[in-house]
Amino acid sequence: MGILERLVPDELLELFQRVVPAAPTRPQGGGRRRHGDREVLATIVYVATSGCTWQQLPSASFGPSGTTAHRRFTEWSKARVWAKLHRLVLNELGARGELDRSRCAIDSVNMRALKRGT
Repeated sequence: MGILERLVPDELLELFQRVVPAAPTRPQGGGRRRHGDREVLATIVYVATSGCTWQQLPSASFGPSGTTAHRRFTEWSKARVWAKLHRLVLNELGARGELDRSRCAIDSVNMRALKRGT
């Protein structure tokens, strides 16, 4: 099993493909081949879990450069892919009975703090 498959197993890739927007088309055609979603997702996972920066990324191991991965990360963030994927993974685990809700936590970063709220 290669590094891409370890970081993004087939099952995760299948869920990811359900929430990721279609790649934009280039009306003028041409240009470089767009890196595949698995390659870019594995690169993003590596950066997120290794502590390296986008510039320090060993692109020879993954394919896309740190700049390309960061651009796609931003594109996917704006499309709310991460929130959709998170919900989909939780739903999948819940449907299998593999979600232990006693280990769940609410992070204040994800909750809006209202001024003068009740």
